[in-house]
Amino acid sequence: MQTVEPDVVTDVLIVGSGPAGGAAALALSSYGVPNIVVTRYASLADTPRAHITNQRTMEVLRDLGVEDEVVAKATPQQLMGNTTFCTSLAGEELGRVRSWGNDPLVQAAHELASPTRMCDMPQHLMEPVLMDAAVSRGTNLRFSTVYKSFVQDDSGVTVTVEDRLRGDEYTIRAKYLIGADGGRSQVAEDAGLPMGGQMGVAGSINIVFDADLSKYTAHRPSTLYWVLAPGATVGGIGAGLVRCVRPWNEWLIVWGYDVNAGAPDLTTAYAESVVRRLVGDDDIPVTIKSSSAWTVNEMYAETYSAGRVFCAGDATHRHPPSNGLGSNTSIQDSYNLAWKLKLVLDGTASPKLLDTYTAERAPIGRQIVTRANKSIGETAPVFEALDGLSPQTPEQLWANIAARKEDTEAAEKQRARLREAIAFKAYEFNAHGVDLNQRYTSTGIVPDGTDDPGFDRDPELHHQPSSRPGARLPHAWITSGTRTLSTLDTVGQGRFTLITGIGGTDWVRAADAQDLEIATVVIGPGQEYEDPYGDWARLSEVADGGALLVRPDGYVAFRHATAAASGADAEHTLTEAVRRILGHA
Repeated sequence: MQTVEPDVVTDVLIVGSGPAGGAAALALSSYGVPNIVVTRYASLADTPRAHITNQRTMEVLRDLGVEDEVVAKATPQQLMGNTTFCTSLAGEELGRVRSWGNDPLVQAAHELASPTRMCDMPQHLMEPVLMDAAVSRGTNLRFSTVYKSFVQDDSGVTVTVEDRLRGDEYTIRAKYLIGADGGRSQVAEDAGLPMGGQMGVAGSINIVFDADLSKYTAHRPSTLYWVLAPGATVGGIGAGLVRCVRPWNEWLIVWGYDVNAGAPDLTTAYAESVVRRLVGDDDIPVTIKSSSAWTVNEMYAETYSAGRVFCAGDATHRHPPSNGLGSNTSIQDSYNLAWKLKLVLDGTASPKLLDTYTAERAPIGRQIVTRANKSIGETAPVFEALDGLSPQTPEQLWANIAARKEDTEAAEKQRARLREAIAFKAYEFNAHGVDLNQRYTSTGIVPDGTDDPGFDRDPELHHQPSSRPGARLPHAWITSGTRTLSTLDTVGQGRFTLITGIGGTDWVRAADAQDLEIATVVIGPGQEYEDPYGDWARLSEVADGGALLVRPDGYVAFRHATAAASGADAEHTLTEAVRRILGHA
């Protein structure tokens, strides 16, 4: 039988140009891996969609060289954090919670945890940053190109796509395929990835509009304003939500609908009526830009790959926007996968290394789906404090809201319940541990024989740094000459890094003796890097002569707490660790 040659050949084909696809392309091109991105759309995102960008994602973007551009275009952290509960923007305020690291104690924790700051970077601004940088480094991007199907064999994947402009089909031959095609991923379905949970548990509508709302928002700057009003409790969000896209003129409203009855007719008049209802001012000029319906999902993939096909982002974890985890987890998925593909493609690692992608990322995907949906339920106590969950007339709800201002024992208890309910939303708006406490367990991590110490405080709310294998390298400010930099700045760049101190010469020699490229970092007085504050000595959890081997994604893969017994012992120990990590053991 005659073999049909593919029309196009590449190392990695990526379906989808969203945060997961863009991050995969950027990382792969940064590592010198040829790749093609195809998207069915004629442009990148034209609506804000995902927006919260947490510290871990900013660390990824820092390593990939686009952090400064994101910071320049994003809404800064200090303008994100007075999450307000109200009856409308122009109406009564019920309370606020300092959010997204803007509580003074939480802000201190943020500054101790990372060299980066979180920000609000809407998806229609983030996608061009990722894709422009990827294309400039070698990615081939094809718009209006629809993924149709794939067939894989032992050496690659042949993908059929349709050019929507010409109306014809052609084939792309890739060594690996990444499905980053969103919550209705055809690649994930064709790959037969097993899913847990369910789709379509509730309905919501996005309404994007322009309006100058500065007189209602500039004095209490925030990304989110939650409106508790009659009718706003329908759907999965639990309240009407007014979200700032750009201070204080571009906005997005999230409004629920009964998913069983179907989405309403999204006319301009309907959209404007919802905007007026939540803003509470009929005189402010409003321009409706777009409206769209979507469903709240609670679904996660149990396996992220099938043979040479891998999925990332919303293709593998589908959930509401609560906690702002969607694009963050998507970008981090791709960052985890890209360096592994690079090392397998250049022959450095065994294909078994790719099995660690599911082992490491699937538990994270399941965790964030659960956390996001749990956050929806945690809005209920706010309503309960106002007796707003039971069926009643709008007049009764307004009376319940007004009752909190009375000088009575019942009103005092109601005020206390409302304060407590709003404060509890910290699990959605200040979940620092969810962002940074991810721990990996896989063959890409070499245990050091220590017991897992667990967490001293609530691991969802509080970050706890650790150098234990499987944890992200702790951040500490160190110096090199006149430069001050983070320990995180010494790792990454697509390579492994060995960190040691005075007395770790044997480890440095062992790293230099490996076939794998390993950068070496020695921290101590008189060394290339110094620890003037003593922070690294406190956080490293190893002696000066001990060593940490850090993966390209900034995760500790190997730890030896003390100096090696000899040069031969260091080389043997490190060689065996590297073999295991790369799948050769």
